[in-house]
Amino acid sequence: MAETDAHVAHAEASEARPARRRFRIAGLERRIAGWVLPVLLIAAWELLARAGLIASNVLPAPSAVAAAGWQSLQSGELVQNMAVSTARALAGLVVGGVIGLAFGIANGLSEISRRYSDTTLQMIRNIPHLALIPLVILWFGIGEEAKLFLVALGVFFPIYINTLHGVRTVDPQLIEMGRVYGMSRGTLFRRVILPGALPSIFVGLRFALGIMWLTLIVAETIAAESGLGHMAMQAREFMMVDVVVLAILIYALLGKLADVLTLGLERLCLQWHPAFQPARD
Repeated sequence: MAETDAHVAHAEASEARPARRRFRIAGLERRIAGWVLPVLLIAAWELLARAGLIASNVLPAPSAVAAAGWQSLQSGELVQNMAVSTARALAGLVVGGVIGLAFGIANGLSEISRRYSDTTLQMIRNIPHLALIPLVILWFGIGEEAKLFLVALGVFFPIYINTLHGVRTVDPQLIEMGRVYGMSRGTLFRRVILPGALPSIFVGLRFALGIMWLTLIVAETIAAESGLGHMAMQAREFMMVDVVVLAILIYALLGKLADVLTLGLERLCLQWHPAFQPARD
């Protein structure tokens, strides 16, 4: 009898091993799938550059860009400029994001607040914030205040619009149920309205991150004395195309990093939501 049980256990373990292997391979495939196309594009770019089909003064090979990056890294210039740009971006995101979130919640909860402020905000939203650069330079000069203002203005509206949408589209039956159970306004907001609006708020945050980097690139290339945009503009004056391309690629990588961190935060905050459960296939 014991021999039969051992045989059954051995057979079950033999069947489980291929299943675990398939699960690990599927997990690995999910993690690297998004990087396959960028790697292929960089490989094709390197081959075309080495074959002479792409002139080095138009678009240097990735190996030349990597060499320029290594040189800047060793001199400390790259790290310093990345730190300056990241600090500017985060400061603008915090200021604009907090104000946008506050307005979105207030206008989502209060009909009076929405009636008096939403029309004004929607009119301002339709003004391209980058068109304000000449006026902003006149107001603040080329100091940090100008860049902070532009980034904050850029991220304000995606977060405001999506927060407002999220609060207003919370299932009214859930709100009514909370009231029936005697929840106070604070508890109702914390336990029902805010969790219901979080998916929409995170959509706004991800959209705002793209605008944050876009605004910072433009602001730093027009009026800055430090940062990645300033590094790129200095390189342009000396025809250092590899450094210009390096700055653009770093912007892209920082944007991707910010998006990955936001997705991680989103999964952490929305573990209860069925749409954000980990895939089990």
